[in-house]
Amino acid sequence: MSNYSLPSPGLLFAKAQHSSSWLATTLAIVGSLLILEQAVYRYKKGNLPGATWTIPIIGKFADSLHPTLENYQQQWASGPLSAVSVFNIFIVIASTNEYTRKIFNSPTYAEPCLVQSAKHVLKPNNWVFLSGPAHVAYRKVLNTLFTRKALGLYVTIQDSIARKHLRKWLVDAAKSPEPSQVIMWTSRAMNMDTSLRVFCGKHISEEAAVRINEEYWNITKALELVNFPLALPGTKIYKAVQSRKIAMKHLIQAAADSKKHVANGGVPECMLDEWNAAMLDPSYKGRTDFSDEEMAMVLLSFLFASQDAMSSGLIYGFQHLADHPEILAKVREEQERVRAGDYDAPMTLEMMDQMPYLTAFVKESLRLKPPVTMVPYKALKPFQISPDYTAPAGTMVIPSLYPSLHDPAVYPAPERLNPDRWLDPESLANKNPKNYMVWGAGIHRCIGVEYATMNIALTLGIAAMMMDFEHDVTPDSNKVQMIATIFPLDGCKLKMKPRA
Repeated sequence: MSNYSLPSPGLLFAKAQHSSSWLATTLAIVGSLLILEQAVYRYKKGNLPGATWTIPIIGKFADSLHPTLENYQQQWASGPLSAVSVFNIFIVIASTNEYTRKIFNSPTYAEPCLVQSAKHVLKPNNWVFLSGPAHVAYRKVLNTLFTRKALGLYVTIQDSIARKHLRKWLVDAAKSPEPSQVIMWTSRAMNMDTSLRVFCGKHISEEAAVRINEEYWNITKALELVNFPLALPGTKIYKAVQSRKIAMKHLIQAAADSKKHVANGGVPECMLDEWNAAMLDPSYKGRTDFSDEEMAMVLLSFLFASQDAMSSGLIYGFQHLADHPEILAKVREEQERVRAGDYDAPMTLEMMDQMPYLTAFVKESLRLKPPVTMVPYKALKPFQISPDYTAPAGTMVIPSLYPSLHDPAVYPAPERLNPDRWLDPESLANKNPKNYMVWGAGIHRCIGVEYATMNIALTLGIAAMMMDFEHDVTPDSNKVQMIATIFPLDGCKLKMKPRA
């Protein structure tokens, strides 16, 4: 006979009562947290435009998976300041020039965070996240890398690599069965090649350059405005961190090799060499103990700016020229005049000085389609942005560049590509420089403005003389793909052939 006996009804009832009590407690806690989440959101939001309630936990994350320029334009149109929440990250977006510039110019109240994932990817001690004396120490030496003398060294490298890649474009186009070629990926490859050679010169191998180019797309994807916030295996941030480690290994070695080259009396041949030479100059009074890793982290941040912002500007430059043959004709006319028939002569700064129309075109193309539309900052303490709104400490505050660059009061017919607006010193555009924030503003304004615009201009100038190109317009050509920077949704398809 078995010794097993059935539990008493009283015991079963007690267990059921316990389970019911645990479930009720759990639901009460979860419900309280959700109510608290809504209360905190509404308290932080105050009277700002934005959703009255936020979707529990994820907020607007679903909308941010496929961001569109049209949605951001609606957000900007909702008010000078507006609010949104994503994964409990409270965000205040500034749309006016006044509030955008205030955020840029308030370093004691807000610091750049680029995007929520940026410190995971670029490392939290990267110079772009520093402020105060630490940031100034970097700026002091980095400013020496963008002098006219240094740019004169870089322009010859840029010219050589642009010609190499554009020739390959033509060869590949001739072999391809397709009538047009997508230039998004080939432009990115050209810019990566250019940047690594300008930054590292011979101190980085061809194999390393190819590997960094292959890996860098992971970094780009992880620096979208909103991403899943944790670096878990399989996520964009996790993949970007692994790619950053690969890139950093090669960049650290390049920094070490450059130090040896300059210490042994080598003439500067790249940006790293210029940096190391500057620190050995007796007249230089700044910091001289930058480690190989610190120098590599600077290059990593420069690669982000050059690979993404410069690629966006270049691709839209090609698209705008192809869409406006009358403007392309003026660019060619200027190139012919300055080059005097010698189209193989390498570009120099003196030649660039004689190309005001090309310069104006690049400036206008970047205004019409700015590579970066917004630059996230983080409030370090309560930050009174407007007379009636103070962003709580920890808020992501986002100055928006696009609205200022499309302000009809400063740029009449703002959606029209019009390089001539920059050729008249008395134009509204030239009289309101505070609106032209393609490269940001304040102490964190892009340090490589001249380098980037020079590279876009010389590449387009060389292409205008080397090839005929026609835009193969698709339904997606004028739609905008928003990643870390913006690109034509179809990647810009060009029909290309050598000029007769």
